[in-house]
Amino acid sequence: MLAYAAACTAAGAQTFPEKNITLLHAYSPGSSSSITLRAIGEAASKTLGKKIVAEDRPGAGGALAPTYMLKMGKPDGYTLSQLPQPLLRIPHIQKTEFDVLNDFTWIIRIVDYTYGLVVKAESPWRNVTDLIDQAKANPGKLTYATSGVGVTMHMVMEELATTTGVRWVHAPHRTSTDMLNAVIGGHIDMMAAAISYAPLVDAGKIRVIAILGANRIKRWPQIPTTKEQGYDVNASSSYGIGGPKGMDPKVVRTLHDAFRKALDDPDFVRTMEQYDQVRSYLNTEDYTRWAREQYAVEKGVVERFGLKQ
Repeated sequence: MLAYAAACTAAGAQTFPEKNITLLHAYSPGSSSSITLRAIGEAASKTLGKKIVAEDRPGAGGALAPTYMLKMGKPDGYTLSQLPQPLLRIPHIQKTEFDVLNDFTWIIRIVDYTYGLVVKAESPWRNVTDLIDQAKANPGKLTYATSGVGVTMHMVMEELATTTGVRWVHAPHRTSTDMLNAVIGGHIDMMAAAISYAPLVDAGKIRVIAILGANRIKRWPQIPTTKEQGYDVNASSSYGIGGPKGMDPKVVRTLHDAFRKALDDPDFVRTMEQYDQVRSYLNTEDYTRWAREQYAVEKGVVERFGLKQ
């Protein structure tokens, strides 16, 4: 019986995929990573011969989608999930339903986010110094939104507060749309999030006062980085695609190779550039090693800001 089961598994790996694949997205519909994941899924489908269907599962700072995959999916390659970098940080903050280093197969890392610090268009703040001055004059009064406790933007905003000696209030929101509505409506003073709101900037609804990364971006070359404005903070956060533990190595290789080829697909490249994301490819072996190393780094970050709950 065991020999028969092993033979069936081997045969399945040889013919994979035989049906469509579900790819869970960890953040809100319409966000930059939602559109980018759909683009890479469409590109990889050309190689696999079956559709990769993206499904948004936002929540828990990016941990809901991977958790759902572990609960509902099998290690057969037909249910995959985005693995955002905060997944390696959250277990240091609170109890999780998964062992982040042992419950996932880290198939491929694909891109880095680009982030911006956003305020309402009518806001008096034109740069980070304006914001810091206001925060110093009103300790604990200014509020900022991110997509959850422990996400990269939460860390960056707390680092900015620590290095400048200000106090402001974190107001996590479930989706990018919720954050944007809160800023535009004047309910939240600012938001720090991946760039997916360009139309609202162009329409004059919101204003980006800093790029929270190492370099300016092509879309808005006139907007300086936080570091250029005198504040040495740099947001760096990548994401990739993974599955549950126990996947057949042949299936993993098939998926990796399809996504790796998709990184060069012209439609995907255009989408990635449109949303100011930066390619940061790692193969399965290197991605797994990176996850273990980054897990240790994130522990230090959580301890530094006293975020353990």
